[in-house]
Amino acid sequence: MNRKGGLFSQERVKQYVSHTDSTAAKQIQTILAAALRKPAGRPIVVVCIGTDRSTGDSLGPLVGMKLRQLQLNRLHVYGTLSDPVHAVNMKDKLSEIHKLHKNPFVIAVDACLGRVKSVGSFQIGEGPLKPGAGVQKDLPEVGHLHINGIVNVSGFMEYFVLQNTRLHLVMSMATVLAEGLSLTDRTEWRQERLNPFQKLTGRL
Repeated sequence: MNRKGGLFSQERVKQYVSHTDSTAAKQIQTILAAALRKPAGRPIVVVCIGTDRSTGDSLGPLVGMKLRQLQLNRLHVYGTLSDPVHAVNMKDKLSEIHKLHKNPFVIAVDACLGRVKSVGSFQIGEGPLKPGAGVQKDLPEVGHLHINGIVNVSGFMEYFVLQNTRLHLVMSMATVLAEGLSLTDRTEWRQERLNPFQKLTGRL
């Protein structure tokens, strides 16, 4: 879990998507598609951070598990309920990713705490996130792009709040985010298969 609005809060524009919006998955796909125009041709790696030992912090592994159950073409997924990416193994997992993928574009997914009105929303922004900042852990920054799932309210006894986050909310958010990432995967795969003339004209 990271702290919402941290290092890059004043430097880069962040976009918010409510998981209860009927078009949430499509909104996520649209935002990601725009961001992925820059790293064309690079492998796209999704690092889903968190642990199943904390309800609120299980958002990332739940998203990773749902994505792993799909047949993805472009996205490489790390961090699931059975094989999580968390504080203990973070550095080793990141090292492994960079050995397996040449110059990857990394999308980091993590849970965070925020304002009451933002609970249940996804915050998407450029640049890395700082895992563990919300629970005073010193971990490496992750991602060229980050997606924070705001699962509960920050400000007081945050570790306790994270532990007591409603599972229903986390599961619902994970389903929507996994759908948005799956749509992104299909769009990127389709774009990759276009012939040169189609890429120039923009015709599908």
